[in-house]
Amino acid sequence: MGLLAIIGGSGFKSLPDLELLDARQMETPYGATSAPVTRGRLGGEAVLFIPRHGPAHHLPPHRINYRANLWALRASGAEHVVGLAAVGGITPSFGPTVLSVPDQVIDYTYGREHTLYDGASGEVEHVDLTDPYCGALRQSLLEVCARNGHAVVDHGTYGATQGPRLETAAEIRRYERDGCDIVGMTGMPEASLARELGLCYASLAFVVNWAAGKSGSIITMKEIEENLALCVERVMSVLTAVAGAR
Repeated sequence: MGLLAIIGGSGFKSLPDLELLDARQMETPYGATSAPVTRGRLGGEAVLFIPRHGPAHHLPPHRINYRANLWALRASGAEHVVGLAAVGGITPSFGPTVLSVPDQVIDYTYGREHTLYDGASGEVEHVDLTDPYCGALRQSLLEVCARNGHAVVDHGTYGATQGPRLETAAEIRRYERDGCDIVGMTGMPEASLARELGLCYASLAFVVNWAAGKSGSIITMKEIEENLALCVERVMSVLTAVAGAR
């Protein structure tokens, strides 16, 4: 495996076990990144890290500059990218604190800068997204989970919604009819931009709440934060092992 980059989401504005080497603010053709690209060591192996919501978790999902973030990671030498994803669970296998390596995505977002081929360069490219996640990196994540004794769902369709509000119960019923197993707000256009840039990208998702209408109670930030805390150690264990799997 080449140089691994990790994109942190909710609960991961930093990586607890990362040994910091340096952080560089990158100039990109698409504007500013969410934060400087951090270069460090995880389990003794070199990795890159960027928090997609910014160092203070101040960027809502629809305001993240996904193009700049991914361009900067590739320009910094990344070949493989793991996007961390705190998600809501829709179908029965995806209850709170469950880990998942999704294999499909449905994009419900709108108004985001979702492609590098926006006409400004004078060329148009149509990338294949039949399988939106990199098979080799997905397999590495699943193998690491198995070796470390972490239960993980080896599939799942991620429904990417606009946010920052949470969904209505009727919307979640619709997403379930569409085939979604989990719901989040940052999975797209991150996955498709990674494909346009030739990056091997996969998502490591962790369920922090039942989606709207699935638990019989309202969703609270207290619940989400408590479940996030229960996931951190396992997520870091997986990331450390994947970083060393080269």
